[in-house]
Amino acid sequence: MLTIPSTAAFTSLYSEYVNPQWVALLNLLDMNAQYERCLGTELFTVDGRRILDFLSGYCVHNAGHNHPYIIAALKNELDQLGPVMLQSHVSDLAGQLGKRLCDLAGGGLTKAFFCSSGSEGVEAAIKFARVTTGRIGLLCANNSFHGLTAGALSLMSDPFWRDGFGPLLQDSVAVPFGDLEALETQLRSKRFAAFIVEPVQSEAGIKIPPTGYLQAAESLCHRAGTLFVLDEVQTGMFRTGPFLAAHHYGVKPDIVVLAKALSGGLVPVGAALMTDAVYEGVYSSLRRAIVHTSTFSENSLSMRAGLATLDVLEMESLGHRATELGSQLRHRLQKELAPFEMVKQVRGLGMLSGIEFVSPAKLTLRIPFEVFMKIHPAMLGQVLVTRMFHDKGILTQICGNNFMVLKVAPPLVVSEAELNEFVGAARDVVELMHTSASFWTDAIGLAKRAVNI
Repeated sequence: MLTIPSTAAFTSLYSEYVNPQWVALLNLLDMNAQYERCLGTELFTVDGRRILDFLSGYCVHNAGHNHPYIIAALKNELDQLGPVMLQSHVSDLAGQLGKRLCDLAGGGLTKAFFCSSGSEGVEAAIKFARVTTGRIGLLCANNSFHGLTAGALSLMSDPFWRDGFGPLLQDSVAVPFGDLEALETQLRSKRFAAFIVEPVQSEAGIKIPPTGYLQAAESLCHRAGTLFVLDEVQTGMFRTGPFLAAHHYGVKPDIVVLAKALSGGLVPVGAALMTDAVYEGVYSSLRRAIVHTSTFSENSLSMRAGLATLDVLEMESLGHRATELGSQLRHRLQKELAPFEMVKQVRGLGMLSGIEFVSPAKLTLRIPFEVFMKIHPAMLGQVLVTRMFHDKGILTQICGNNFMVLKVAPPLVVSEAELNEFVGAARDVVELMHTSASFWTDAIGLAKRAVNI
């Protein structure tokens, strides 16, 4: 039975001074836990609960929470009392990190611009593409997620994220993901600076590109003089197995955006990797040496965190583990969830997977399902998330642009035993969804409370 959420957290300083609606949402979902220690895949609350993390901060914690190697590297960097934010020097650490990232990425990516987030990296990619091509148009894919700054938001078609924020960048056009004909039609105009796309659409529901799509998209872009830009903020850093998801498909983008897992989950850091041609289009003279920069871009703690995170990911072969264990996880989920009609598909790459749900055919299930969806389309997924969290001690979330897909993205250090624990928990909750009237009663009650907030 889902508990009625407490309003005690509304007295907190966070609620008063930061975001009371976020507190209200967590209270509604009975997920307003206070964590005191996080290590690897495990989160421990002040009231003694152990929560297994299968969200990874939306693919931030590839190396796990508070990896001791990364913490030690940051402590050592602080102890050196070196130039953390001097701004008027050449950062040796940035040079080291840039080389390692470009070497791992390959494909002609030879320069790195550092920033503090994925959104900021996307903003850089927009500017770099425009100045390199002399065009202003931007192409993106429907249901993409690229960040919430104004430029990044211009690349997202979902009105939920855009509404109320006024005019965004001009001449931004979205085409269906996987539709080469629609892409080619737009590219014929030769007015687009870049086609910016996720190799796997994470928030759209872990959408895998059709066979040959990215390769053909790259070719079409280059034929039209448009830069081919990959947003690998969630898919990079060995999340799908290889260093970049692009490596599954053999494509060579002009720009790749990285962030999230590059930080080790401890210090914000992002990067835009680019070809020499893009670099030379931006930083084309001595006068333009600082034409695009960022205050925190090359601070020593961020660079050290990035280097230490790469050490961990490579030393522990976490890309290989993501490939092997991710495939095993999907196979087990497919087997265990196959008997249930509301489970449409389990899909993914490496350690990035999604469980997609669908309206049931059975009348006794379809009636409450349809009533529930009319109350609020996102709440079915949130009930699943709440059940997994409250009943099973597992943290996950639905996809931001597809409420019918449950995201499965644990840290890459996850053990086989923990994967088995997740599979068992998912099966139990899905079975409850198909067999228990109380599941739907609780779900509808939760949805009604959400409407009243």
